[in-house]
Amino acid sequence: MASDRKVLTFEEVSQHNKTKDCWLIISGKVYDVTPFMEDHPGGDEVLLSSTGKDATNDFEDVGHSDTARDMMAKYHIGEIDSSSVPATRTYVAPQQPAYNQDKTPEFIIKILQFLVPILILGLALVVRHYTKKD
Repeated sequence: MASDRKVLTFEEVSQHNKTKDCWLIISGKVYDVTPFMEDHPGGDEVLLSSTGKDATNDFEDVGHSDTARDMMAKYHIGEIDSSSVPATRTYVAPQQPAYNQDKTPEFIIKILQFLVPILILGLALVVRHYTKKD
């Protein structure tokens, strides 16, 4: 039975990404999970979201039972050609602006927001005092 297993390319496997035709790559093996779509406890959306990529991490993160792992054998259709799998992209953090430790511009703005109204009030009182008729 192992002789009918074939080596599939990533491009071949990634074309099977529909509810009626769904293949997954898990731990270097290819599984045709189409018959299991309706029976999957997480729903077919979970399986469909794992198509077109190496779904090993998705599968392992859930913590599947031994029974689930045993069921995989009947859906196994071949091996993935590891040279055809694109390299995983590493996360590159977005550029952050330089940290301004003294925060001078923000400090000056806060002081001015406090002082300008007080100066206006003081000027208004001075003008009123000198223009007041007795």
